[in-house]
Amino acid sequence: MIRVGIVGASGYAGAELLRLCLGHPHLELAWATAETQAGVAVAALYPNLAAAAPGMVFAAYDPALADDLDVVFLALPHGRSATVVPDLAKRVRVVVDLAADFRLRDPAVYQRWYGEAHAAPALLAEFVYGLPELFRSELVGATAVAVPGCYPTAAALALAPLVGAGVVEPSGIIVDAASGVSGAGRPPKATTTFCMVDEDFRAYGLLDHRHTPEIEQALGASVLFTPHLAPMNRGILATCYARPVGATSTAEVTEALADAYRGERFVVVGTEPPSTKATAGSNAAHLSAHHDPRTGWVVVLCALDNLGKGAAGQAVQCANLALGLDEGAGLSVAGIGP
Repeated sequence: MIRVGIVGASGYAGAELLRLCLGHPHLELAWATAETQAGVAVAALYPNLAAAAPGMVFAAYDPALADDLDVVFLALPHGRSATVVPDLAKRVRVVVDLAADFRLRDPAVYQRWYGEAHAAPALLAEFVYGLPELFRSELVGATAVAVPGCYPTAAALALAPLVGAGVVEPSGIIVDAASGVSGAGRPPKATTTFCMVDEDFRAYGLLDHRHTPEIEQALGASVLFTPHLAPMNRGILATCYARPVGATSTAEVTEALADAYRGERFVVVGTEPPSTKATAGSNAAHLSAHHDPRTGWVVVLCALDNLGKGAAGQAVQCANLALGLDEGAGLSVAGIGP
C-alpha cells in the first residue's frame, strides 16, 4: 500500500480527501492533521466518516510525520502551503497542494492578486498544474502538483479546447459561474450562515476575484470572471461566453469539445445544459456547448462538484497519475441522486 497523509484535513476539501483516501484501493491513510481540531475525533467533526475512520483523531502537524510517507496532500488556507512545502518536499515522494500557492507561474502575478509576496518563489517551477485532462503528460511521475481551483477547473475544461483549437477568440471571454456554499470553507462567516444564504443568490469578488489570473493562465486568454454564491451545499455551474473566430454552429462547437474529451472518463459532453446535482459526489464534469446565431456568441457550460473534481477528487486523480496508478482509482464517475 502507498502511505499518505493529509495536512489540513478538518476543512471541507480536507474532509473530502479523507473520504476518498479511506476508500482508495491503493492508498493507506497514515494520519490527518488539523491545526484547530487537533485531538478531536474525526467522527465527531464529520459523522459521515464514522464507519470509515473509527477511532481516528486529528493530529497536530509535525514535519517528521511525513518521513515514512509516499504522498502528502495539503488542504491548507492560501498562503500556508508555501511555508510548509520547502521542508516537506525533501521528505516525501509526492506533494499535492490544493491551495493557490503554487498554481501561478509568476510570483509577481501572485503578489498582485493575493496581496503579499510569495514565500517560496524558487519552487514555483517545480509544480505541475494539476488538471489531468489538459496536462496529463506533465503529471505522470510528477513530484509536486498544484491542484487547480474549482472555478478555474470548470472554466478551463469548458474553454481550453476551443481556445486551443482556434475556434473562439482568446479575448473578450466572459466566465459567469456560481458555487455552492461549501466553496467558502467550513469556518462560519457572517455572509455564509443559513439565514444569509438561503433564498439568496449574489455575486462577489466582482472584477478582482483571485481565480481570474489562474483562469487566464490555463486558457492563454483574457477573461472577465464573475463568481456567484448559490444556496446549495456543493457544485459549480460555469456559463462561459466567447466570440467564434469564424462561422460556426452548435453542432460544430459541440463536436470540438467531444473530440477534445473523447476517451476521458471524467468528462461528459452532452447536448443539454448540465446540472450541478448530476455531478454531486463524483469526480465528473458535465459540459455542453451552444452557438447563438442571432448574437454570434458561443456559450459553453460546465457543471462539477466543487469538492470533487474542483478539489479533492482532482487531487486524488493527480496523485494516481504521479504514482503510476490507474488514473481513476478510488474515484467515482457517477453522481449521487436524487
